Amino acid sequence: MALRVGILGAGYMGTTHATLLARDERVKVTAVADTDAARAEALAPKVGAKAVASLEALLDAGIEALFVTTPNTTHRAPALAALKAGVHVFSEKPMATSLTEARQIREAASRGPALYQVGHNRRFAPAYKAAKARLADGSLRVTSAHIKMNRGELQQPPWVRDRAVTGGFLYESTIHLLDMARWLLGEVAWVEVAGGAHVYREPDDFSMLLGFASGIHTAFTSCAHSTWLFPFERVELFGAHAALVTEEMERVQFVPGLGKPVQTQEFGPLPIPEKWGYAEEDRLFVEAVLTRGSPPVTAEDGYRSVELVEACYRSLEQGERVTLPLP
Repeated sequence: MALRVGILGAGYMGTTHATLLARDERVKVTAVADTDAARAEALAPKVGAKAVASLEALLDAGIEALFVTTPNTTHRAPALAALKAGVHVFSEKPMATSLTEARQIREAASRGPALYQVGHNRRFAPAYKAAKARLADGSLRVTSAHIKMNRGELQQPPWVRDRAVTGGFLYESTIHLLDMARWLLGEVAWVEVAGGAHVYREPDDFSMLLGFASGIHTAFTSCAHSTWLFPFERVELFGAHAALVTEEMERVQFVPGLGKPVQTQEFGPLPIPEKWGYAEEDRLFVEAVLTRGSPPVTAEDGYRSVELVEACYRSLEQGERVTLPLP
């Protein structure tokens, strides 16, 4: 019996997930809903589903799992409603756009029985998995790092510059690599942030210093108006005369020591769903639901990424170091 899935939000990410799920023989995309009925009606027949008018209609359609692919600031209510109804939830990042809402979802997910997973897709991108593997096998013991997560502009689509929709630039874009920093390097103990609103009406330039519980320190920069000059995201990990550098999700370069040749892994030819990790995160979510296993990105992971974003905003606003976990 195929897993019955509903899609809430028929925009780019809703279409991406619905298309991938429709290819999975273990899944039946049952229904699609969107506040714009035309978008739901356009997507539904492409994935063998029916278009419905609301979240309530999705839940009434007998779905067993819900994909929440609505704007950032609207993730809380459908996630809580689905979990209460015993429906498994895959929520696009961010989990929520406030610490209070993130706590509510984390608590609801902890009560079960439904599973909850957050869409931090970078964890499943082959480039970042390759970096993680170098750390796991001891090829590189990190002493410090530099991370960059830029965006070319906040103009297209127009809603991307509306904080009421995104929750803020850090929630819309930078949270991806803030989560990656934690995934690669462990828990963050403190943040110290400088920045400002230089082009847009919200803070759009950040220079962040992250201190980890392990003692590692990381410089992290994020600009919302950098143009799309390649690479717009980059991770540089440094060890004892060794370094690993990612260039977006296209390639990884690793130098194990002085005088050693550069080892390069190329991922550019991969299709976007595989290269960006969407295909694997969906596959593993379905697998976790069907086997009653643990989701690969948990509610706790989602909460910690929201907490890290909130700590960065607080440090910027207060002009001082902020320690984690937040009270």
